[in-house]
Amino acid sequence: MNSKFTRLWATKNKDDEWWSSFITSPLAIGLNYLVIDIKWLTPNLITLISFITAIISVLFIIAGGTTCFLIAALLINLSHVFDCMDGQMSRYRRTSSPTGSYFDKLTDQIQVILWFGAIAYAAFIQSQSVVPVFLAFTGVAFYSLRGYIKYVAIHTNMSADNRYLDKLSEIEHRAGIKETAGPGFSIRANLRWFMAEQKKLFRFDEGVFIFMLSLALVLDMLTPMLWLFAVSQLFYGFFRGLQATSRFGENATIPIEK
Repeated sequence: MNSKFTRLWATKNKDDEWWSSFITSPLAIGLNYLVIDIKWLTPNLITLISFITAIISVLFIIAGGTTCFLIAALLINLSHVFDCMDGQMSRYRRTSSPTGSYFDKLTDQIQVILWFGAIAYAAFIQSQSVVPVFLAFTGVAFYSLRGYIKYVAIHTNMSADNRYLDKLSEIEHRAGIKETAGPGFSIRANLRWFMAEQKKLFRFDEGVFIFMLSLALVLDMLTPMLWLFAVSQLFYGFFRGLQATSRFGENATIPIEK
């Protein structure tokens, strides 16, 4: 098997989000195969390209209309392919850095806010109702709360035990996810892996958002998607908060939920 492709496949996140896992991440590997040896094309530049692509998709959503919605859906997925590319490229070249990771996560968060804000605006223009705006605000607020809970939990645990992150890293290393699919595995193994990945759909994270946004734009069903977004994030926001609170009284080091 092509050694370059094998090395690139090894950079794929073994616990990718739902849509990323079997759509955008494999596409990113294919694109990286073509450009990985272009030295001036850096992971941070790929992150910037991903962000610019996302901004352009937002403009098409705001413009409205069937054609613009279809183009926006395509650009949203393209932006996410680039978003997968940057991490793969940095791991392949062994040039990962805290700055790059921060830039990537920051732009990811901004993109989610802009995408759902644009969808809310487009749905408002269609319906002349403020309900889509309220739904988008609720969804974005509680999605952000999920991230806030994670970092508050880390800070709280670090205050109680300055070796918390070391212990957490040891636990995650021992529980490392093994490769069960991809090149070198049978069709049956890959199909079994694909079916197992479908449960990630119910995480309602960024990987799921890419699919939700695209489908809503293609079918022009913006408000129903915003209802799903708001309800799912409301649930996970409260659930993660209660989950983290219940663990503070425990002595064991417990991994932070994604």
